[in-house]
Amino acid sequence: MRTLSILAAAALVSASVGRALVAEVPATSADAPVSIRVELDQKLGPYKPIYSWFGYDEANYTTMSHGRALLRELHDLSPVPVYIRVHHLLTSGDGKAELKFSSTNIFSEDPSGKPVYDFTILDGIFDAYKEAGVRPMVELGFMPRDLAADLPNRHEPYQVHYPQSTVSGKSNNPPKDYKKWQALARVLTAHLVERYGRDEVLRWYFEVWNEPDIDYWHASPAEYWRLYDYAVAGVRQALPEALVGGPASTSPGHEKARIFLRDFLDHVNSGKSAATGGVVPLDFISFHAKGAPAIQDGTVTMGLKNELTDVDRGFALVAAYPKFRRLPIILSEADPEGCAACSSKVNPANNYRNGTLYPAYTAAALKAMFELQDRHAVNLISMLSWSFEFEDKDYFEGFRSLATNGVDKPVLNVFRMFGLMSGDRVKTESTGAVALDTLVRDGVRQQPDIDAFATASGREAVVLLWNYHDVNTLTAPASVGVTIGGIPKGVQRVLLEHYRIDDTHSNAYTVWQKMGSPQNPSAEQYAELQAAGHLELLSSPVWLDVKEGNVSIPTELPHLAISLLRLSW
Repeated sequence: MRTLSILAAAALVSASVGRALVAEVPATSADAPVSIRVELDQKLGPYKPIYSWFGYDEANYTTMSHGRALLRELHDLSPVPVYIRVHHLLTSGDGKAELKFSSTNIFSEDPSGKPVYDFTILDGIFDAYKEAGVRPMVELGFMPRDLAADLPNRHEPYQVHYPQSTVSGKSNNPPKDYKKWQALARVLTAHLVERYGRDEVLRWYFEVWNEPDIDYWHASPAEYWRLYDYAVAGVRQALPEALVGGPASTSPGHEKARIFLRDFLDHVNSGKSAATGGVVPLDFISFHAKGAPAIQDGTVTMGLKNELTDVDRGFALVAAYPKFRRLPIILSEADPEGCAACSSKVNPANNYRNGTLYPAYTAAALKAMFELQDRHAVNLISMLSWSFEFEDKDYFEGFRSLATNGVDKPVLNVFRMFGLMSGDRVKTESTGAVALDTLVRDGVRQQPDIDAFATASGREAVVLLWNYHDVNTLTAPASVGVTIGGIPKGVQRVLLEHYRIDDTHSNAYTVWQKMGSPQNPSAEQYAELQAAGHLELLSSPVWLDVKEGNVSIPTELPHLAISLLRLSW
């Protein structure tokens, strides 16, 4: 029940996730019922599976038991391919994961300086992807120990351990020999083609490095252009039609990052590769978009406007280049903030991650990103969630993750909802919606955003509803009336399936709290938690009568709840 979950959230268990940061305000009724209208016959554009992309720092978690299980769940949530991006595919080490670091030891040199390639660890990771039925987005990073240049102004060891700055180590230096860097990209790609097949690897995306505009790259922007040129030249030597791109830069809402992205596009536009002297290949453009949660007046307050500003300004920049505006855009990290491995113990503002605030935020962001794509007439194909799972950590410790010790968190269920949508995006109107310009400028700081996103395909329509607010305050449920029009002539009845994420549905976190927040749950408790982590129906499916092409569905939508209405006929 609402009261029970609020009391539990207010306690949160200091040993595991710290003090709950929910504003204690009276629950008040909505001023007026919210009216939502869906027009199935008014198409806005295709519904692209921008949700089916995930990533994480710790590549070696891939082959652990919970990692393998979660990969299969990610495959199963989507009817289309799921892509996985990880850091450290080229990093030297023993293959043991730790927070914000992992390794494959793919490259070393013998005493004479001759390259030695070892694909054992990397093959295990990519074989796990194949076994789960997901596809890798191959991030070419970071620099192998024996290939990393010595820099006069940097004297850190090869690896720096968390909580120190893990990007400050020598693994983020440029190569001492760009030809050997090119050869590494070529040999890796050739190996992947040999092991997994040319046709399969042609479906993958090869991205050069990660966030080279900050300390992930210990050299100048011009040196990154060079790194990019030699990397894509190597990939294309082995597979001429391979999909290559970048620069995976940080938030273009910030001027420095925006200038970096602009200068990279200028470099590609110039057509002068440092490696070949010819055209610089670019099949997709990638950059990152991040929110900025904070504690304001003792309450977790999300920064949706920051993430959407990144998207808005990045899209505007790409659209300014006629040559590039129709290229696929991959938001290769799109998240409420920037550190998945920083738990809520480290930063209380990260306390949004366990409950329904995270999935409600994600639902609102999804619609806004599609609207920004349409506004700028660009081609968004991915909003990659930098979230996976963390091994050997406390239950619900407050990491940005999809599951905890094999138990799915509420946020994973919003991606399951996205996976139930298909076909074309169709028009929706809501009297409770916050306008796109307001979302980008201010976020959701006044009235809640009670809105809808809908798709239509064949003999099916799906409507996603949410009741979102940046500020984690408590309010009474909203009364919502949904009218779905444009149902084809001759259809007299439709079957409604109503899925829900709230405090009592699709929410293992509140179940765990009611158990007393055990860190060593019994076998029976663990089975109950796993069951509670899956997407649930709010009620049994029901047949509804269609009147003049319309059907009406009244519902009550609690604060930070998400509903999915699936109609079939």
